[in-house]
Amino acid sequence: MLHEKLKNYHIILASGSPRRQQFFKDLDITFTIELKDVKEVYPSSLKGLAITDYLADLKSKSFTNLKENDLLITSDTIVWLDGKALGKPKDRQDAFKMLRALSGKKHEVMTSISIRGIDFQKLVHDVTVVYFKEISDEEINYYIDTYQPFDKAGAYGIQEWIGFIAIDKIEGSFFNVVGLPVHKLYEALVDL
Repeated sequence: MLHEKLKNYHIILASGSPRRQQFFKDLDITFTIELKDVKEVYPSSLKGLAITDYLADLKSKSFTNLKENDLLITSDTIVWLDGKALGKPKDRQDAFKMLRALSGKKHEVMTSISIRGIDFQKLVHDVTVVYFKEISDEEINYYIDTYQPFDKAGAYGIQEWIGFIAIDKIEGSFFNVVGLPVHKLYEALVDL
């Protein structure tokens, strides 16, 4: 079992996301949370998964003092729509703009995870295709005002009200859209 495999490691989750922290708890992983202030800026030439791979790795590199049994896990998620990355909205207006753009369209949710020890690194990623039905300005305003989705890529949480009313279907991992492709993380940790 995974907890047996990880018993000699000190797992560090570098994420303030309550959803990611809950996934770790649900996987029975004992971990500590350490956060670094990282400017999530990437070269404009990067597209799609290259962005999330780059940012997960960038977050990982901010930890310069890993010890022998440390296992650092960092990740990044974007919403990829019409050849552009949607990260977390800057403000209410930005959230509205993102949700308006997603309405009636298909997009991809891309997540990369970096797993790093003192002398190795594994990078895994996943893509889920999400289909939004048309949503009204009234529905968008209600969602933003009620759920304040400012900490979510693409300004929405699939597990919240907007997911119930706006998502027609998904292709791929539901948990990836929530914030972490848990099956990919599990496989990568089992294979350490």
